[in-house]
Amino acid sequence: MSQKQPKRASDLASSALAQANSTLKDEIAASDQLAETLESLQGVIERNANELSQLNSKLKEKRQMFKNVFDNDTTLASLEEKYQQLLMSLKENKVRIGASPEVTTLKTQIGELKEQKKEIEETLSSHLLNYYHLTGSTSFDTRDGDQWEFTINARVKSRKK
Repeated sequence: MSQKQPKRASDLASSALAQANSTLKDEIAASDQLAETLESLQGVIERNANELSQLNSKLKEKRQMFKNVFDNDTTLASLEEKYQQLLMSLKENKVRIGASPEVTTLKTQIGELKEQKKEIEETLSSHLLNYYHLTGSTSFDTRDGDQWEFTINARVKSRKK
């Protein structure tokens, strides 16, 4: 029978050295591969960045040309000036009409009617709330035989300081 003979120290050292050299070569190869990949990626990034910069310059130039077409058009400039004059005239006329006695009277009458409306709404709301408390109903009968419905609304007022 054949027995395994113990390996000699020099054989073990040679084997360990060979294995270490193999691992080192693998690490160097992986490092070189990573360096190549990184270099390629940086090249792609640089090309794209340069292309983007060129496109931005062209876009800026074309936008300026587009703006200049409108700025240099005499017909458009003339119409724009007329528009501004009409706008100013419109504002002046509104102010003049708003200051007329007829409009002033109408504004006053509208304000008075709004105030009357508000007072009647508050009174009606109070009466409807009383009616609801007495009957539990959210509708009331009219003299014509119709029924009007109403809703009860609650509002929270702001706190007094």
